[in-house]
Amino acid sequence: MRFVFLAIVLAFPILDLLVTVRFARWSGVPIWAWLGMSVIGGFLLLRNERIAFRDNIVASMHGGQPLLRGLLDSGRKVLAGVLLLLPGVISDLVALVLLALPINIGG
Repeated sequence: MRFVFLAIVLAFPILDLLVTVRFARWSGVPIWAWLGMSVIGGFLLLRNERIAFRDNIVASMHGGQPLLRGLLDSGRKVLAGVLLLLPGVISDLVALVLLALPINIGG
């Protein structure tokens, strides 16, 4: 079971780059532009979430919102930022789906 998980983890970046190259050829967008925009978006998302996480924790400590909502929302945004930093179209699509999901916990 460990070897299957390891094979998936190691094969995902390679598969993701191959899909990105095919997508770049099909769309005409240069690969460096796609990867560069993705990395910039990932860094901006992580930087902004670092500041927002602090505000969410302070708001939950003062009773403004539930603690689980802030943690789950920040965790999902951090995961999306890390996925945007990874090179590839598939990881970018998964990150965009994570960002588009409405998560309502509490009230």
